Amino acid sequence: MELLANLAPHVVNGLSLGLLFALIALGFMLIVGVMEVINLAHGSLFALGAYVALALMGNSSTPASYAMALLVAPLAVGAFGMLLELCLRRTYGRDPLYGLLLTFGAALVIEELIRVVWGSRERTLPVPEALTGAVLIGDLIYAKYRFFACALAAALIVLLWLFIEKTKVGAIIKAGAHDSEMVRALGYDIAKLRLGVFALGTGLAAIAGIVMAPIWGIRPHVGVDAVVPAFLIIVLGGIGSFWGAVIAGIMVGLVVGLTGAYASEWSLMSMYLLFIVVVTFRARGLFGRRSALDA
Repeated sequence: MELLANLAPHVVNGLSLGLLFALIALGFMLIVGVMEVINLAHGSLFALGAYVALALMGNSSTPASYAMALLVAPLAVGAFGMLLELCLRRTYGRDPLYGLLLTFGAALVIEELIRVVWGSRERTLPVPEALTGAVLIGDLIYAKYRFFACALAAALIVLLWLFIEKTKVGAIIKAGAHDSEMVRALGYDIAKLRLGVFALGTGLAAIAGIVMAPIWGIRPHVGVDAVVPAFLIIVLGGIGSFWGAVIAGIMVGLVVGLTGAYASEWSLMSMYLLFIVVVTFRARGLFGRRSALDA
């Protein structure tokens, strides 16, 4: 019992990390599903969200300034994502390598732009006093901000699921992910759909970047630390599976959080080991659909 009690704070830390990883992965998966383009700039847009929030807040840490940053920064990054999607349009229908190279170049440009505007030193995002410090539950101390991160990420994931599953626009997005030509044949503007989905996906990355900033810190290349787990989570959960990505994100977060608590040098390696174990026994991921090639 004592061991379980001691693990509880690390479980909360891992859960908050995992839910935020899942949010990044879901935004990435939306873009891949509808555009059939692997957006290598997703991590840089994650970092850009944190920096835009920092610029909006300045030295203020009031609840109003933080709430404004959470609302405005994702919209600004989403608008930037729209510009990137307009550039990507010339690559649709061509070799996928063109899209990969363009988004890779965009990632480098965004990272260098961050360095030019904000410099290379690590920064911290101020948070409201109500979210700082610790709370005592029983005999254990928990960080308040981790509870906030868990709650916000979980709420956004549920809202995203409701949007995709319960709205007409969500139904069109799902249809576009399966057969974009059929969506076009039904009279829907596929160009506007792609533009909106790209903005939504990059906006989710920006929100995750803002919420993770007080946990990871802010630096120009922080997006790399976020996009690599996103790749793993999509494959681990099963490509195209919404709840597969969520469960895989939680698994990765818990493994990284618990390993980091007791063997910090293995924290990053642990998610790769988890990935290898799962894919070895289930190549299509936890909730991946069976293909015609499966036995």
